[in-house]
Amino acid sequence: MKLCVLGTGYVGLVSGVCLAAKGHTVSCVDLRRDVVEGLNRAEPHIHETGLPELLREVVAAGRFRASVSLAESLEEAEMVLVAVGTPSTDGRIDLQYIRKAAEEIGTWIKATGRFLSVVIKSTVVPGTTDTVVRGIIEETTGGIPFGLGMNPEFLREGNAIEDFMNPDRIVLGREDETTGALLEKLYSPWVCDKLVVNTRTAEMIKYANNCLLATQISAVNELANLCAELGGIDVMNVMEGVHLDKRWSPISGTGRVRPGILTYLVPGCGFGGSCFPKDVQALRTLGKERGLPMSMLQAVLDINENQPLEIVRLLKSALGTLAGRTILVLGLAFKPDTDDVRESASLRIIRKLSGEHGRIIAHDPVAMANARTELKDLTIEFVTDWESTIAGVDAVVVAAKWKEYKALSEPRNARMLAGKPLIDARRMFRPEEFSEAVYLTIGRRTKLKD
Repeated sequence: MKLCVLGTGYVGLVSGVCLAAKGHTVSCVDLRRDVVEGLNRAEPHIHETGLPELLREVVAAGRFRASVSLAESLEEAEMVLVAVGTPSTDGRIDLQYIRKAAEEIGTWIKATGRFLSVVIKSTVVPGTTDTVVRGIIEETTGGIPFGLGMNPEFLREGNAIEDFMNPDRIVLGREDETTGALLEKLYSPWVCDKLVVNTRTAEMIKYANNCLLATQISAVNELANLCAELGGIDVMNVMEGVHLDKRWSPISGTGRVRPGILTYLVPGCGFGGSCFPKDVQALRTLGKERGLPMSMLQAVLDINENQPLEIVRLLKSALGTLAGRTILVLGLAFKPDTDDVRESASLRIIRKLSGEHGRIIAHDPVAMANARTELKDLTIEFVTDWESTIAGVDAVVVAAKWKEYKALSEPRNARMLAGKPLIDARRMFRPEEFSEAVYLTIGRRTKLKD
C-alpha cells in the first residue's frame, strides 16, 4: 500500500518506519524542515532502540521518505494515518493539532475530489474521531465522500520497534467498510489477534489499557508506603507472595508463567511519560464532564503526584537537612531506553530537592539535553562521568533503571558509597549488594547506620 503518515513523533515515525519495513510505501509529514532533511538522510531525531538501523534500511530501499508537504504526500496515498500530538491542558486533551490536521486533509479532499481514508493514530478520547474529526472534514469537503478509522497504538517507549513489529494485538476501528478493508490490508503482514470495532471502542481500548496499568502502579506504591510505615516488612516479599497467585502467574505443565504484567506490580517513585499521566487525566476529566465522579482515577493521580516525595522523605531521614548537601541523581528520563523526560518522576524529585536548597548533580545516558531544557530555571550540574562524582556526594538516588547504573554495586563504587545513603527508587538492586552503604528504598524501612 501507499500511505501518508502525518506526524513524526514517537508514534508517527515508528509506525511509518515499521510499516515501510513490512513492504508498504510511506511518506511521513513534518513541518520542521531540519527534521525532514535528517529523516531523508536516515537520521532519526528521537532516541528509540533499533530505529536508526531500520530507518536506514527502508530509506535505502526507497520505501520511506519524509516531506514538509502534506499535499505532496497525499498524492498517491490510499490512506492517511494521523499521528499528531494530543497534549494535556489543565487535565483535558488538547485537540488543536487534530483539528488542524482534519481541516487540512478535508481541504485536500475537496481540491482533488478523491476518496481518502483518514485514520486517527493519535490518542484521543472516545467520540473524537466520529464527531470532531468527522464534523471538520465533512464541513471542509462540502460533501465529498471519505473514509474514517481509528487505529490506536500500544507502543512502549524504548521498546517501540519491537512492539510494533511483534504486537500482541492490533485494534482496527472503522466507521465504513472501505476503511475497514484498507486497515486489514495494511496489517495483513502481521499474524496476531486483530480486533475490528467502531472508532469509539478503539479509542476507549487505548485509554482503558493505560488507566488499568497506571492503577496497578499506584496501588502497589500505596501498599509499599504502608509497609515502610509499619516496619519489619519489605513490600517486595509481599508482592512475591501476591505474584504467586495463579491468577497472576499461572502454573503450566512446565512450571510458572511469569507474565510481563507483573512488572507493573513493583514499587517505585511513580509513573511518567507521554501516555499514562495524560491519559488518566483525560479520562478522569471526560467522566467528570459527563457527571461521573471518577474517584478511582483521581486517586491514581493523587498517589502518583505524591510518590516522588517519598524519595525526598528517605533522604531527609538519612541526612536530616538537605540544605547544602550534594546529591547525585542517576536517570532523568521517565524510564530507561528513551530520552523522553515528559512527566518524569526524576525531574519532580530534582525540583523538590532544589527547593530544599540541595546541590544536585545529574546524569542520564541519553536524556540530559531534554532534561536541561526542562530544568533550565534551576541550577543543576549535569555530568557525563557520573562514577567520578560518587566520592564527593552526600547521597545517590537511582531514579531510572538504566543498565549502566548496575555499576554502582561494583567494588570500586561500593567502597565510595560506604556510609552514604543510596536511594534505590526503582528497586534495581538487592539490599545485600550494599553492605557498607545505607541502602534505602520504597516499601522497606531500614535502620540507619550510626
